[in-house]
Amino acid sequence: MRKLIIILVTGLFILPLTAGGGWITKRLTWNSGGSHSPAIAVDSNNHLHVVWHDETPGNYEIYYKKSTDGGSSWITKRLTCNSGGSYSPAIAVDSNNNLHVVWRDLTPGTWEIYYSKSTDGGSSWITKRLTWNSGWSWDPALAVDSNNNLHVVWEDDTPGHWEIYYKKSTDGGSSWITKRLTWNSDWSYSPAIAVDSNNNLYVVWVDESPGNSEIYYSKSIDGGSSWTTKRLSWTSGCSSSPAIAVDSNNHLHVVWKDYTPGNGEIYYKKSTDGGSSWTTKRLTWNSGDSLSPAIAIDSNNHLHVVWMDSTPGKCEIYYKKSTDGGSSWTTKRLTWNSGDSLSPAIAIDSNNHLHVVWSDNTPGNYEIYYKKSTD
Repeated sequence: MRKLIIILVTGLFILPLTAGGGWITKRLTWNSGGSHSPAIAVDSNNHLHVVWHDETPGNYEIYYKKSTDGGSSWITKRLTCNSGGSYSPAIAVDSNNNLHVVWRDLTPGTWEIYYSKSTDGGSSWITKRLTWNSGWSWDPALAVDSNNNLHVVWEDDTPGHWEIYYKKSTDGGSSWITKRLTWNSDWSYSPAIAVDSNNNLYVVWVDESPGNSEIYYSKSIDGGSSWTTKRLSWTSGCSSSPAIAVDSNNHLHVVWKDYTPGNGEIYYKKSTDGGSSWTTKRLTWNSGDSLSPAIAIDSNNHLHVVWMDSTPGKCEIYYKKSTDGGSSWTTKRLTWNSGDSLSPAIAIDSNNHLHVVWSDNTPGNYEIYYKKSTD
């Protein structure tokens, strides 16, 4: 069974964070405890919404920040006040600009999935527990379709090892139906989910059933009632940390990290036929490990990928862009810090400005940082 590992690193005094060339940087937190695992979403008004877990209260809780001026100023709200730790939030916004957050929580005595909703732009929130399981329910991912149906996936070891589970709500989070997606001989974990313009659902995850970690994919064309599954990778090294996005042509784009070359590198797959066939491309050739990719797609169907990379000697945030559907890519290093920069997430507003958040221990403990592209 996997265990939560919290790494505390003593950083150096904070230095200016600049990448030049069309990006501005802002530090979002100044906390006594570590701030980790940020996620970001943008609503139809281009308001920014960031969630993360923070140990400042003495145990980990979920926090929320909002900016209504493109990242210049932010307001902060604590979302949980629990006896157990609250970790790894994910966030999505529906077409009515309602906010939806899911996370894993230890308050019941075992890890369970919780959900919170705001209908007033983050001012007030209602919270609901989504799972009551005998095993651990871990690290949920969230998507919203065009009908504002909510779709949540997570990994759960209730069957005796990790399997992928799915929940759907058609009434804004009031009630939910549950479905188990995998019945495998070994661990299935780290799911990510996306939805296309036809409300088809796509889930990717890591599966160890083949004997090593591989990427798998499942699709539902009936709103989550039935699913078809496909194996996406056949590699000699471990494939993990998948992320998925869908463009306006309903082409699918998946990125993950892969240790087949001998160190962690970022790989990319694309499908133009709803997942029936795929093309593969290796995106990085680095001396260090390239880890934790995230992907977003703008209104021009340009692809944007961020990840953390240890090539400079410590972890920094890097960025790639493709303007031709993944055939060719340009690369930019986004951080030059004295500490480690980890766990990037990315979102894009209607003006095609990019918004990136990550956790950085340059100040001496982990804090949340933010970058915006102005070009």
